[in-house]
Amino acid sequence: MNRLNAGRHKQAGAVGKILLGFVVLAMLAIGWLMLDEDSGKNIKKQAQLKTMEVIGEAAKKNLGAATEGEGTHGSAVELIRRPIEVRQVADNVYYATGVGNTVMITTSEGNVLFDTGLVLQVAEQRKALRAVSEAPVSHIVLSHSHADHIGGAKFWMEDDTEIIAHSDFEEEQRYLSELEPYQYGRNRTLFPWMPAWEDRPDIEMMRYGGIEPTVTVGDWETYSFTLGGVEFQVIGTPGAEGADNVVLWLPQQKILFSGDFFGPQFPQFPNVFTMRGEKIRKPIEYIKSLGMLLELDIETVVPSHLDPTTGAEQIHADIKKTRDAVRYVHDATVEGMNAGKSVYQLMREIKLPPELELVQNHGRVDWAVRSIWDYYAGWFHFESTTELYPVPVSDVYADLAEVAGNEGLLTLAQNYLNENQPVKALHIVEVVLAADSINQSALQIRKQALQLLLESAQNGLKNDYEIYWLQYRLTDTARRLGEEEAP
Repeated sequence: MNRLNAGRHKQAGAVGKILLGFVVLAMLAIGWLMLDEDSGKNIKKQAQLKTMEVIGEAAKKNLGAATEGEGTHGSAVELIRRPIEVRQVADNVYYATGVGNTVMITTSEGNVLFDTGLVLQVAEQRKALRAVSEAPVSHIVLSHSHADHIGGAKFWMEDDTEIIAHSDFEEEQRYLSELEPYQYGRNRTLFPWMPAWEDRPDIEMMRYGGIEPTVTVGDWETYSFTLGGVEFQVIGTPGAEGADNVVLWLPQQKILFSGDFFGPQFPQFPNVFTMRGEKIRKPIEYIKSLGMLLELDIETVVPSHLDPTTGAEQIHADIKKTRDAVRYVHDATVEGMNAGKSVYQLMREIKLPPELELVQNHGRVDWAVRSIWDYYAGWFHFESTTELYPVPVSDVYADLAEVAGNEGLLTLAQNYLNENQPVKALHIVEVVLAADSINQSALQIRKQALQLLLESAQNGLKNDYEIYWLQYRLTDTARRLGEEEAP
């Protein structure tokens, strides 16, 4: 953890490194102005890629020791550790690894790409795949609108390239663009390798969005095309990583390119709710999409993160287990709501039965319960009148601390810690800190409570997002205590 935090603190030095990219860009821009539109188009693209290569290399160096080795199979937030290299799946199927994979299917009439990775890695991924084939890019299929799946699209597009995406792709891209400043900080907390907002290279070619599909596919619809004798089917599969999810199916080779339909690993309990904050992923739609894929005779799953899975029998069993697990959590939540149980009661009670157990290092059952509850019932839980008004309970914390006195509150918080109830301890500590944000005793209790929760997370579900959030909070607590790093 210390190495990770050290990598995060190095972000402040990113500005100087990234300035190098701006210098290169400015020099190349002079050359662009001297070219007419047609003759300069290819040179301009090569110049842009060279600029991206410089910026990407600066970002990599800025990460320092944090990028040593390759991220674990189950970790979504450590994908930055993966080296960029080409790996082969079949005679005509290759993918360049990275935070997000870029997949290339070669044919005698041109190439088809599925997802295009992160913009910071496009230059290196493109160079690696172009060493396999220099053929034109006929089609680009984008699994959904997240930046780690569409970042390189602008650099791969050619004049006649078809861009295939879900019919909701542009709407999802719109709201993610409009909320980018808000969501960037949240994402960076959970993905600490990202540069700070003020340090990111804010140049047109790197900006999120602006991709216009030429072909769109609706929910549970299939768009088919054949290229060089290879049959391609793009299937709309909503409810996975977003409303605009599609997968690509090669029926002749029985290969499914899943994007984030299953999440970063397969199988796992899906992220019906995303902690970093996005629109709800609809559970019933996802169940239906899983059912559609069960009808395919899939022998290989190629995701847009991590590595492929092979074996038709096991793949079918794992898709069925995922579908049945989501159905179980959904139905148990609805049943509990109808029985009058609170959302917190159901979060505590609902567990997957042994035959449906799945890893929860990406999505979590209790978070899915809360997400499903709010999806159906909204924000007002009929529990407190105060829910109706813009006065959060934290607004009275400082006054409460003054009336109750820090000594009694801190004793209560310590007692909760002694009873291994760290969340209750955090509730009490928040009251104290509302009145005195640098109260050292309260901060020490908060640090101990966070450490207990972190140890439980690391030894339990190993959920990526919970772990990184707790590490972030520990770092903040250590800073307030005057320590350089969280323990």
